[in-house]
Amino acid sequence: MRKAVVTAGTAGIGLETALGLADAGFAVTVVGRNADRGAGAVDRINAMGPAHPARFLASDLSSIDQVRTLAHRIAAEHDASGDPLTVLVNNVGAMFPDRRELGGVEASFVVNHLSPYLLTELLLPTLTAGAPSRIVNVTSGAVGVAKRVFDAVEPPGGYYGFHWYGRAKLANLAYTLDLAARLEGTGVSVFAADPGGAATDMTNGTLADPKIVSPALRLLWPLVRRRFERSTSGPASTAARPSIVAATDDALTGRTGVVIGPEARPVAPFRPATDRRVAEAVRLLSEAHAPVVATAAGH
Repeated sequence: MRKAVVTAGTAGIGLETALGLADAGFAVTVVGRNADRGAGAVDRINAMGPAHPARFLASDLSSIDQVRTLAHRIAAEHDASGDPLTVLVNNVGAMFPDRRELGGVEASFVVNHLSPYLLTELLLPTLTAGAPSRIVNVTSGAVGVAKRVFDAVEPPGGYYGFHWYGRAKLANLAYTLDLAARLEGTGVSVFAADPGGAATDMTNGTLADPKIVSPALRLLWPLVRRRFERSTSGPASTAARPSIVAATDDALTGRTGVVIGPEARPVAPFRPATDRRVAEAVRLLSEAHAPVVATAAGH
């Protein structure tokens, strides 16, 4: 039995991804914070009559400690059952209009990079044991507006939610491509999936506030807002296709380090994400703020 885990899988793009994986024959675990939404997602997946029933695991993926607990539970279950973990889809993402911290670290960097980074690293032994397997990290076109310096979690200057979101996604994309190279030959393939835009809980309302962009873009806010509205008007089912293709397409067997674009086809990666200096700086930040081996302080 092939098993898949989809984070933030109770609604939007994550749920549509889970539906697609269940339809492809996977036993799907959806991860999310809200038990009621989790039950609803499981009911919707199981109503399709999949080969294997879905299930929900509760975890607040904005908490590094809860990510650690989730990973240890999944790993222990697979050790006990012997069933392979074939697919991990890191779909979690969030944009914050106002600066906030989670565990003392800027929130966007935690949710969009450190959380999927740590879950992936902790599950690598399980994914390697279940090889051939795939890791799919959901990226974003917002990487194009990101500051590309990673000396610290946050770049200097004022806080602008859209740019900080893009920068965290850039960190994760650089990590994804670096991880693919690191795992070459292990049977674990690593992909990035760009959903393009969709109307989801994350985009509804957030992108209507000009304070999420830098002052330079605010001068063009009517144009910028129209572009945001157009780019987030599509259905979540369409936006999930790149993730589903990355997780299931036989044409990708044996390939790794591939970005699947919004048209659900391979595209060239955003060039700054391929910069070894960026990848190394991101690695150092990741290891400092979300160490794979927990410290005595629990970080």
